[in-house]
Amino acid sequence: MTHRARHKETEDFHFLGSSTDVPGRDAVPGRAEFLEFLGLTLAAGSFVLFVVRPEVSEALVHALAARASAFVH
Repeated sequence: MTHRARHKETEDFHFLGSSTDVPGRDAVPGRAEFLEFLGLTLAAGSFVLFVVRPEVSEALVHALAARASAFVH
């Protein structure tokens, strides 16, 4: 029983390493780089927004607190 489970885990681990070997999943070249660029742009933009306009972070905290208190009542 443990031999069978161990064999299945190594087989699943092999599939995780390469997305081209997984049946039904298409490998899109450049998609990961685009998503990484998009995430970094979003993070940098929000950082600049919070540094340049600190009242935005205060308004965001206030909005989140107001929404959380609405769920309590």
